[in-house]
Amino acid sequence: MATTFDQLPKHHTVTNSERLVITASSLGTVFEWYDFYLYGLLTAIIASQFLTGLNPTTAYIMALLVFASGFIVRPFGALVFGRIGDLVGRRYTFIVTLSVMGISTFLVGCLPTYKTAGVAAPAMLVGLRMMQGLALGGEYGGAASYVAEHAPSTKRGLYTSWIQITATAGLAMALLIVIMVRSPITGVGEAAFSAWGWRIPYLLSGLFLVLGLWLRLKLHESPVFQKMKAEGTGSKAPLTEAFGQWVNLKVVIIAFFGAIAGQAVIFYGCQLYVMTFLEKMLKLDGLTANMLLAAALVLASPFYLVFGALSDRIGRKPVIIAGCVLAAATLFPAFHMLTAAANPALAAAQSNAPVTVTANPAECNSQFDPVGGKSYDTTSCDIIKAMLAKSGVNYTNVNAPAGTIASITIGQTTFVAPDPAKVSGDAKKAAIAGFTASVVGKAATAAKPAEGGKPAVEAKPAVKGALANVGYPAKADPARINIPLVIAILFYLVLLVTMVYGPIAALLVELFPSRIRYSAMSLPYHIGNGWLGGLLPAISFAMVAANGDIFYGLWYPVVVAAGTAVIGALFLPETYRRPIDG
Repeated sequence: MATTFDQLPKHHTVTNSERLVITASSLGTVFEWYDFYLYGLLTAIIASQFLTGLNPTTAYIMALLVFASGFIVRPFGALVFGRIGDLVGRRYTFIVTLSVMGISTFLVGCLPTYKTAGVAAPAMLVGLRMMQGLALGGEYGGAASYVAEHAPSTKRGLYTSWIQITATAGLAMALLIVIMVRSPITGVGEAAFSAWGWRIPYLLSGLFLVLGLWLRLKLHESPVFQKMKAEGTGSKAPLTEAFGQWVNLKVVIIAFFGAIAGQAVIFYGCQLYVMTFLEKMLKLDGLTANMLLAAALVLASPFYLVFGALSDRIGRKPVIIAGCVLAAATLFPAFHMLTAAANPALAAAQSNAPVTVTANPAECNSQFDPVGGKSYDTTSCDIIKAMLAKSGVNYTNVNAPAGTIASITIGQTTFVAPDPAKVSGDAKKAAIAGFTASVVGKAATAAKPAEGGKPAVEAKPAVKGALANVGYPAKADPARINIPLVIAILFYLVLLVTMVYGPIAALLVELFPSRIRYSAMSLPYHIGNGWLGGLLPAISFAMVAANGDIFYGLWYPVVVAAGTAVIGALFLPETYRRPIDG
């Protein structure tokens, strides 16, 4: 009978075999996360290369949704590969998932753009993103189970936290490579990187695939799985047993709502959505935002191991619940502080000259057009909100009765939008251009009769110019960014991630018996992280575009994290002393 590491003494010394298990499992998973997160870092460039022809706001949301397509299929990958992992073995399965991920990512770097292939280009991109999602759906459960089933019982949280660190390590690795490639030092520079240099990080995945496979082919099957096979106690229908029997399904539901949901929104809110926030709302250039987040990731990543080890001492549940409570309580203050530190001119303008849009809500459409057919110039409200969405200006909404022509108030000055019902064709285009121009016109005054008795044309103030006059910046000023404070805030946000994510692999492994473990833990994990978490950047950005408040998208992670804290505190069992070889 195979020996499990649960039988090892408490003061166990890590062996060379265990080091290989952790290294090969973790490094391979790092490469997979690197492949998966490249798209998230290059969303703006992907939008310009593959989604031309849409208005800027829609193109960005669509690019986020293409990113999310990889997350949407992750639960299906969990079902497919989870079943294989429980029937055939952990090692074989995550060798296959690594291969699928690496090949798919390499091919993204070879894709033609919209200009050369038309709609076939985004279609192929979505297909490859879905292959990545399927592979990642099968990867996590295998790597986490494999490491946990090799770990001594007293260090299971620490050992599996090496798997947890891989997601952030993969993101940091992607950030560093993107920074190096797009930096002028390499001779590529920002312009060339946007045109063709973005392909280089994707093509490098071919090298990482070879290295990852070389390491994983050195591994043997886990002792827990070998024991289960030798004793003939494996499940013949792991999916049916995991999700068709209430005794196991109940645990899946509790794990999802009491731990995974909060972990997922914190993970993607504090590491990926914050990148969207820095670039789209706070107007930092992409390279600066990449470097600041990379610094925070490097500083915070060791805390995965800290909180994983802490969960071995005090339990998984208190660490995860504490992270959810802190996130729910502090995300709004943290993002407000981030705004003041990264773009103080914007924060001052929001405070001193708030912007208000007064309009009939029935005339206000969401600034999201998946097919690119809307021009957003058929109502006065759309004219104002389309301009503000493109400018990234924070505003509040005031409802007005039907028939009201929408207006925008900047500080103490109110500007009335052109009425599309009274102008059309070139005259409408000219009126909108004059209304939103960057050069400030004369203040509106009562029209006086001109010579000959005809009324003079009333001067129209230009909104963008007025915004600039009261301090709204077109871009963040690099000289005014409080770099230490921005990194400190980003470090705190990533620290929240390490609290909820560090112990979760050990928790999930310990919740389920070995015969169905791969399937039972993979599906809820990937529904949470693939759907609740993966869709967060797109949903939160769309919430901001529709509402106008740049902080409005934070309600999504805050509400989910708070709900998880309550449900987890009431129903989630503690698992850190459970045996896992049964």
